[in-house]
Amino acid sequence: MSGTMNKVMLIGHTGDDVKMHYFEGGNSIGRFPLATNETYTNRNTNERVTNTEWHNIVVRNKAAEICEKYLKKGDLVYIEGRLKTRKWQDDKGMDRYSTEIHCTDFTFLSPKGDSNNQGANTNAQAKQQSQPTSQPQTNNSAEEDDLPF
Repeated sequence: MSGTMNKVMLIGHTGDDVKMHYFEGGNSIGRFPLATNETYTNRNTNERVTNTEWHNIVVRNKAAEICEKYLKKGDLVYIEGRLKTRKWQDDKGMDRYSTEIHCTDFTFLSPKGDSNNQGANTNAQAKQQSQPTSQPQTNNSAEEDDLPF
């Protein structure tokens, strides 16, 4: 293999609503934190330990507007994208680094009515079904298994 790859796949819960920024020319960018958990049992104490890792998610343009409209804090979402590290300077002139996941694809995984805003979420998820890249496909056939994906 002669090429390289920068690909990230995450399933986690949103830590906040999507924060939008709009630019001249109609472009937009949305940002939100995503939490993923790792759970294991400590061999010495037999205690269950959970570690949470926070990821900074960045979505652009139409995808950002869809996420802003339908994602709420606590929702479960699948994110696919690439890592990007930005360098910036703080107030004291010190170099700082920020690693982000630039989202290229996403799927909402929270069932209908699981959001904090159940009334607004029901309407939003009904509209989501017309967004094939952002909503998992569902098949209501009685012959097939009821699979979560």
